[in-house]
Amino acid sequence: MSLAAPRSFVLASILAIGLPAMAAGPAVIIESGQLAGTVQGGVASWKGIPFAEAPVGPLRWRAPQPVTPWSGVRQATVYGHDCMQLPFPSDAAPLGTAPSEDCLYANVWRPAAKAASKGRLPVIVWIYGGGFVNGGSSPPTYAGARLARQGVMVVSFNYRLGRFGFFGHPALSREIGEQDLDDGLAANQAFMDQLAALKWVRRNAEAFGGDPAQVTIFGESAGGMAVNMLLTAPAARGLFARAVVLSGGDGAPSRAGLAELEQAGANFGARKGIAADDPQALDKLRALPPDSIVDGMNLAHRPDGDPTYVGPIADGRLAVDPAPAIAAGRFAKVPVMIGATGADIGGRTGFMVAGARSMAGLLAAQGAPVYAYRFSYVAASVKAPGAQHATDIPFFFDTAAIKYGSKTTARDRAMGRAMSAYLVNFAKHGDPNGAGLPAWPLYTRAGDALMDFAANGKPVAGKDPWGMEIDAAQAARQ
Repeated sequence: MSLAAPRSFVLASILAIGLPAMAAGPAVIIESGQLAGTVQGGVASWKGIPFAEAPVGPLRWRAPQPVTPWSGVRQATVYGHDCMQLPFPSDAAPLGTAPSEDCLYANVWRPAAKAASKGRLPVIVWIYGGGFVNGGSSPPTYAGARLARQGVMVVSFNYRLGRFGFFGHPALSREIGEQDLDDGLAANQAFMDQLAALKWVRRNAEAFGGDPAQVTIFGESAGGMAVNMLLTAPAARGLFARAVVLSGGDGAPSRAGLAELEQAGANFGARKGIAADDPQALDKLRALPPDSIVDGMNLAHRPDGDPTYVGPIADGRLAVDPAPAIAAGRFAKVPVMIGATGADIGGRTGFMVAGARSMAGLLAAQGAPVYAYRFSYVAASVKAPGAQHATDIPFFFDTAAIKYGSKTTARDRAMGRAMSAYLVNFAKHGDPNGAGLPAWPLYTRAGDALMDFAANGKPVAGKDPWGMEIDAAQAARQ
C-alpha cells in the first residue's frame, strides 16, 4: 500500500483487514500521525495520545496549541502523565501516573471487532472531577473498556488544574492582547483544554471508528460542573449531542471576574518575590518550577479565601453562569442525564443534590429531554451512612470489581451492569431505556419522577421523595 494514498483509504484498509498480528497492537492514523495500541479482552485501546502541545515554558498559561506531527508509529500503550498537582492519600480515585506539566493527553477505547462496514460508534467523553485542583484520566476506575465492550467508543483526557488551569495576571493579559494570541482569552485555561479535547474528538473520532456527530460528554463533581458550563458556553456549541452530569451542582463558576483572577495571580507572584509591575514578571513566573506553582495546594489543603487562587470564572465565552443562561434558553438543547448521590456533599438539601434537582427542572422547562437520577446504593463492603460523593462512578463505568476488588459482590456487579447499560443506551439514542431494564421516565417538574439506584441494589423509578423538602429549603434561602 502506497504511503501516498489518502489517509481515509489507508484507515479503511487497516480496519477492513484487521491488520496482521503486530506486537504493538492495532494501528490507526490520526491527523498528527500513526498510533499503535493494544487489544485486551475484546477491547482495543490507545493511551497517552497528545491532543495538544505540552503547555510548558512559553506555553504555560497559554491556550493549548496544535500537536506537532510525528513520523513513524507512535506507541500508545500507557497513560500519559496526569496534570500537575499535589496528590493526597485519601483520594477515592488515586492517580496511576506521576503528575507533570506535560499532560495534555487523551485515551481511547473501542470494541476490538469494530470494522468500517459496521457503522460508526457513538462516543462517550469522560471529564474527571477533583475540585479543579486534583484528578486525572489514569485512575483504574475510569478505564473505558467495560463501556466499550457494550458497543461505544470511550475517550478520556487530561486538563490543567489549580494555578495551571485557572490563572490570570496583568502581564499575561497584556501578552495576549498585544500579540493577538489565543483569540483574546486570558483565563480558564482548563476549559480551553476541555474545548481543545472535544475539538480533537470531532476531528479524529472517525479514525477510531467513532461518530463525531454522536458525542456524549460525561463528567462528575468538577467534571459535572464543567459539563453544566459546556452546555451553556458559546464556544462549545456543536461539539456534543448529549450530556451526563454526575454531582455537578448548579454548575456556577466563581462570581469573580478577570480582574479578580489577575489580582490573585499578582498576589501569587508577590508570594514568590515577583512584583506585578516587573517587566519580566511573566518570564519569571514561567521560570518557576511546577512544584512551586502548585505550592502545596490540593483538595485537602485549599483554604477558603486564599488570595492567590480563584478557580473558574464566568468569562462569557468559555464559561457563563449556567442557571440564568438556561432559564433564558441560551444553551445546547440536547438530552441530559443528571443527578447526585444520596449522601452527597451538603446532604439532601445541599449544593449537589439540590443543585442537580434545580438544573433538571430548568433544563426540562426549556424543552430539553432530561433523565434525573439519585444514587442511593452503597457497595456491600462499604460501611458508610448512605451513598457518598463520587461513589456512583465505578457503577456507571461498570468498574466496581476494580474499585472493590475481592470484596465485590454479585449485587455490586448487577448494579454496575444496569447503570452502565443505561449510560450506553443514552449515548446511543439520547434515551437510557432499553430491553431488560426498568423504565426510566423523562423528568418534568410536574411529574417530578427520577430513577433511584436504590439501596437494595435495584433501579426504581418514582416521584422524588425529597422534592418538597429540597424546594422548601431553597425557598427559605432566597
